[in-house]
Amino acid sequence: MALPREYRTLYDVQQLLKQFDIFVYVGKRLYDIELMAIELDNLYQAGVVDRQTYMKAKLVLRKEHREEERREASGRLY
Repeated sequence: MALPREYRTLYDVQQLLKQFDIFVYVGKRLYDIELMAIELDNLYQAGVVDRQTYMKAKLVLRKEHREEERREASGRLY
């Protein structure tokens, strides 16, 4: 089980997934975020990630997803 920690950024969630040898890179940031959310769901359903960790990480992914959609809609690059 993952050690308790704060999840505030996409990098933090990537580090959580990395603990389970899950590395996500599709090539488009929006798709990466969506795939990370699916992988996180699978870890939670398998019982290897506790509810608190799952909820914190899920909130980060939702926030990042919204921001990325706004960024794409406005045509901005990083």
